[in-house]
Amino acid sequence: MHLQALDVGIILGYFVLVVGIGLWVSRRGRGTKDLDGYFLGGKTLPWYLLGVSDASGMFDISGTMWLVYVLFLYGLKSIWLPWLWPTFNQIFLMMFMSAWLRRSNVLTGAEWIQTRFGRGRGATLAHLSVVAFALINVIGLLAYAFKGIGKFAAGMLPWHFTDATTGIFTNDNIYALILMGLTSLYTIKGGMLSIVVTEVLQFTILTVTALIIGVIALVKVSPAMIATNIPAGWMNPFFGWKLDLNWEGILNTANTALHADGNDWFTIIFGMMFFKGVLASLAGPAPTYDMQRILATRNPREASLMSGWVTTVLMFPRYMMIAGITVLALAFCLPELRQMPKPDFEKVLPLVLSDKLIPSGVLGFLLAGLAAAFMSNFAATINSAPAYLVNDIYKRFINPDASASKLVGLSRLTSVAFLVIGIVFGVLSNSINDAMMWLVGSLYGGFVVANLLKWYWWRFNGYGYFWGMVAGIGGAMVVPKLMELVWGSGINSLYTFPFIFLVSLVGSFAGTLLAPPEDEGVLKKFYKTVNPWGCWGPIRERVIAEDPTFLPNRDMLHDLTNVAVGIMWQLCLVTLPIYTVLQQWPVVGGILVLLAVTSIYMKFQWYDRLEK
Repeated sequence: MHLQALDVGIILGYFVLVVGIGLWVSRRGRGTKDLDGYFLGGKTLPWYLLGVSDASGMFDISGTMWLVYVLFLYGLKSIWLPWLWPTFNQIFLMMFMSAWLRRSNVLTGAEWIQTRFGRGRGATLAHLSVVAFALINVIGLLAYAFKGIGKFAAGMLPWHFTDATTGIFTNDNIYALILMGLTSLYTIKGGMLSIVVTEVLQFTILTVTALIIGVIALVKVSPAMIATNIPAGWMNPFFGWKLDLNWEGILNTANTALHADGNDWFTIIFGMMFFKGVLASLAGPAPTYDMQRILATRNPREASLMSGWVTTVLMFPRYMMIAGITVLALAFCLPELRQMPKPDFEKVLPLVLSDKLIPSGVLGFLLAGLAAAFMSNFAATINSAPAYLVNDIYKRFINPDASASKLVGLSRLTSVAFLVIGIVFGVLSNSINDAMMWLVGSLYGGFVVANLLKWYWWRFNGYGYFWGMVAGIGGAMVVPKLMELVWGSGINSLYTFPFIFLVSLVGSFAGTLLAPPEDEGVLKKFYKTVNPWGCWGPIRERVIAEDPTFLPNRDMLHDLTNVAVGIMWQLCLVTLPIYTVLQQWPVVGGILVLLAVTSIYMKFQWYDRLEK
């Protein structure tokens, strides 16, 4: 791709500005003086800034390239595929889960384990298991980010470092190394405060970028141009037992890509996505940057508001960009895709931007915005790793009296180590889709059972948590390989979830029932502080007996009803920009009506009822 001098100047100016601001912020304030400041910004940041920061971290380049890929191939049926993560976990967080988590007032998810299981041997084993999961997850996310930014940059930026197409030193990998290194300069030095400040700037750039791409698509592409280049059923978000999309005669290689994804039986895939997604959402956030932002809020009310704000500010601009790129690809890039014997549909996004569809100057700004998408996600991920190793292992078990400056310094060294490990796994990954599907289809499946039971069942203990996590993580490592041996390669990772879930369930119940309950004092303190609903009958009775003024949480039905309405609200925010770019105005009108109705409902049933 040939960039004009103006575009190159904008891109380089962006990198200088962001890195400079990040380093400047890291030299001021208390953001790097202790672990609370380094990882959580001292719990002083406003919820709306944390929400924008969280949204910016989720607006990642790898995920955006994947979402363009699925919208291009699957059409409107692709709106369900992000439930793999699941995206609607943000609704569970805003309705009740963020408030529960924030009441614990801890630094990390592993430290939270002490509030639930105490400090016995079972609790220590549980603590170590969640640290192991968090660190494996961070490595997976770094590999996922590495793969995405490498593919994007090599397809977009004009410099070629090597002609090699195989091996380690490909253009993809070299670009990924450079961009990860630039982001690490301020991320590792400045911690949470540097990340939040730079992410607010980056999200502003991303939002403007997204709107520009959407407007360009609206101006350049008519509904008639789209209609001639899509298969029957592409515009329909609903489905039967099978996917029933046939690209024959339009783009034959698209059928091969669809089959390779393993989503032919779409109703079964949808059912497993929804079932896994609900369980994962009820289990609370995984120990990543999302949990870190919740714990960094000032109080439970602001934690709930922050999670709601993430969905509000993220969905429309992100899907405006995704829809704009997809529509431009359908209108102008099919001839180029047809000429490729085996097209890589994950590169649809850079293909569109390299096809001279965007004017000079605007293109430089768009590339800077997409670089911001990578930097935001990467910075948030790398900052979450050392919290678990330094706070939860070194400080607790090795050197409890370590000085604050020593702990911060060790955190920086740990970040560098995980950066190197993540790069190694990124080099070994085959594609964005492979990395993502293992994370959300297999590894998160091993997380669900133990973390679900810890909130809702009083009898669940530290040993149950430990064996549930060990069985789940072990299952995520082994089950996909066993299924490949039985059914062959190319099987959708989501099909592994029921087996991993069952293995983890057996481990959780065996560990729980073969060991005594946790100390009653720990359970009563946890229940009274967090006040969850669920199977807490014996503990609830003892707490009320000791404190008749205590009001137990009986809002399960109300919270879950709010979740159902909230998911419809979130789907409106996803589909509104897509149908806008497709210029389907009657559908846009219907979505706006439903969005207004669900927003009014949530104002009275959620916002007005938040704890003061």
